[in-house]
Order: sequence, then structure tokens, then C-alpha cells
Amino acid sequence: MAFLYDGFDIESFEAGKGLWHARIRRADREPLVIDGIAFTALDVGFAWTDPEAAIDHAKSHIDRCGLRSQGASHAGH
Repeated sequence: MAFLYDGFDIESFEAGKGLWHARIRRADREPLVIDGIAFTALDVGFAWTDPEAAIDHAKSHIDRCGLRSQGASHAGH
């Protein structure tokens, strides 16, 4: 399951039966930079029971951690 959120692609994936996690990437495929370290993608979250919960957690992670300023939707601003 994939979801676009504020310039980020969020993909949920199952890492064990019924254990859902999420992966965040910039939609433009540029790296995310956190404390000067570039990441092609971030795997976030706990082992959620469904893919929607993993995506919701990833969206809140983007909002909480200040990643929104790096989203591809802001590239032209």
C-alpha cells in the first residue's frame, strides 16, 4: 500500500505476519537530510496491525519531526 503525503511517498509493508511498518521517501527521490546525514528512505513505526495505521503513524512522524520542509511539494517555493 502506498500513499502520497505533502511531498512524500509513504509505503506500508508487512515485516512478519500482521506486523505493518511504513517507509518514507521524498516523492522527487532526493535524499532526506537529518542532522547532516542523507537517507534515501526512512523506515518508521511500530508493528501495527494494519497498513493504514502504519501510514497514519508515518504521516504524524513527518509532521512531528520537521520533515515537511523537505517534501518535494515545497521544492518550487
